[in-house]
Amino acid sequence: MILIIDDSVDTIRLLNSMLTEQGKILFAINGEAGIRLAKLQQPALILLDVEMTGMNGYEVCAALKADPITRDCAVIIITAHVGMEHEIAALEAGAVDFISKPFNPPVVRARVQTHLRLQQQAAMMRQLANRDGLTGLYNRRYLDEVLAQEFERHRRQQLPLALAIIDVDHFKAYNDHYGHPQGDACLQGVANAINSGARRPGEWVARYGGEEFAVILPYTDAAAAEGYGQWICEQIQALQIPHQGSTTAPTVTISVGLVSLVPTLQSSMQQLVAAADQALYQAKTDGRNRAIVHHCS
Repeated sequence: MILIIDDSVDTIRLLNSMLTEQGKILFAINGEAGIRLAKLQQPALILLDVEMTGMNGYEVCAALKADPITRDCAVIIITAHVGMEHEIAALEAGAVDFISKPFNPPVVRARVQTHLRLQQQAAMMRQLANRDGLTGLYNRRYLDEVLAQEFERHRRQQLPLALAIIDVDHFKAYNDHYGHPQGDACLQGVANAINSGARRPGEWVARYGGEEFAVILPYTDAAAAEGYGQWICEQIQALQIPHQGSTTAPTVTISVGLVSLVPTLQSSMQQLVAAADQALYQAKTDGRNRAIVHHCS
């Protein structure tokens, strides 16, 4: 997807005619609208004019690169100005390339194609870096990034955000009894079940570490979080994975700690995680194979 941000309709039409075979084309006629559209659509590549009313191209580029939602979008600065100082200004603002007017269509197409290909490769590398090698779920580092974004989004909207931390009961005993290869297979089965249970848009599942998993549940109050916790416990029990080393049940079970809150300026993501951890500890203390919701005061 390519986004063109330019206050000249003629320029937008010209670029659209050049790039129509490169992918879907979006456009905005000023910087503010371009930023909003970029946040909404997250295009792979943005062609950005420098001379615009309101925010100029350098200011728009800097804003895009400062926002976690749009910082990975590649930006090509377009301007009628030539000279090293203009190229340096574009690169310092965060652009990956610089195209001068009047356009040379073959050069424009070649540069756009190159950066689209580079963006595709970079996206593949980011995807690999964000995934857990054993389960294929997102890893903890990426979960922390997403949770921070969701925390801020729910704080702005003043809506409840829930977090579930899930632990496979007596997993060390499982490994001791069945061996590590079978233990890996067990974790993969549990991971698949948890991931399959993430059905709503915006729900994120990650391997939190070892035999722990975490699930971000947007727009979820305490009652709905409790229902999810009970339901996911049942889903894991339904797998009927034998566990002769468990003192809780003859099959693999999980303990779940959950918390739901409406983020405020006085609360933090760290408090959300700590509350879910506390609830998980309580679930284990109370006998495992259960879900406990931490009720925030």
